Amino acid sequence: MRFGTAEYPLGNTENLKGIVLRAIELVYRHFDMAAVYLSEKRLGEAIAESLELSLVKNLQLEYPDLYLVHWPMRLRPEAELQPKEEDMLPFEMESVWEGMEECGKLGLAKCIGVSNFSCEKLGKLLATAKIPPVVNQVSSSIA
Repeated sequence: MRFGTAEYPLGNTENLKGIVLRAIELVYRHFDMAAVYLSEKRLGEAIAESLELSLVKNLQLEYPDLYLVHWPMRLRPEAELQPKEEDMLPFEMESVWEGMEECGKLGLAKCIGVSNFSCEKLGKLLATAKIPPVVNQVSSSIA
């Protein structure tokens, strides 16, 4: 099971560290995070504390196990979390995936994948990818 780290309003993360520590105690090990959630710092603090408390052992944190393209879209920098159509810009799938492949080659991520890709977009990606995504994570609310 995955544990989401977005709190609304975004950036309201004062309770997140304690919540994540409790989730780790309950054996959650997959944390869903995106830069837009503004939760990276608190999640990192919680993971570091869980290691100090020996809640988990032998966890290597020099890279993520799985790094995903969160959505196959590009937004204007000032766009809200639920963007309007005018906030959307052309998505440069080939160059984005080349960057993801480079992350994998450099050892910055153990595995690379995508999230929320339609069958059509996944097919386009597979036609040019040198390294195929290991997963297409799709939320049940959009499937």
